[in-house]
Amino acid sequence: MVSHLSQYLTLMAVFALAAVAPGPDFAMVVRQSVVHGRRAGLFTSAGIGIALLFHASYTLAGVGVLVAHSLTAFTVLKWAGAAYLVYVGVKTLGAPAPVGLHCEGEDRAAPAISDRRSFALGFLTNILNPKAVLFFLSLFGSVVSADTPLAVQGGYALSMAVFAVCWFTVVTFFFTGRAVRDGLARFGRWFNRITGALLVGLGIRIALQRATMVP
Repeated sequence: MVSHLSQYLTLMAVFALAAVAPGPDFAMVVRQSVVHGRRAGLFTSAGIGIALLFHASYTLAGVGVLVAHSLTAFTVLKWAGAAYLVYVGVKTLGAPAPVGLHCEGEDRAAPAISDRRSFALGFLTNILNPKAVLFFLSLFGSVVSADTPLAVQGGYALSMAVFAVCWFTVVTFFFTGRAVRDGLARFGRWFNRITGALLVGLGIRIALQRATMVP
């Protein structure tokens, strides 16, 4: 029990640091929250949480090892993730001003987005990130003992997904708060240009990433 608790605390500490660090997931949640509102941000966060569970599931099943040791599989995943982020970023660059963040003399707002699409954006942003594959493999491989029951490891994974959803929920509420939205109002369409450029930059960064295979 003590060893399991030690593993759990170590896993959560490392994962928490990785989860709160700005990256594609963070950028997408912020973009969805500001452009489409709190509900879109929450469903995007849920999509990220489910994607994390998916990563953990195939890692525990041993499938992730095949991906991590296959240069072809890793490259396909890398380019798919990069293309997706660039695609969303380019669309964001030309999008109307976010809801409530209109430019001077402009009263248009971004069109509503369905819950399913918001969920899919979060899910795809995380699931197509090749770094997530290597992260889960290296984390579980270095911290979790081979003697740890699969059910316990599943509990670890579930805790990570819950933490991520909770963290991005906090991010969503922060960026949809009245004070923050009022502060962002001066940027208008520039918010889309900045976040769009950020997503494109993250996509390019993933595309240039070299495969560091897990031993």
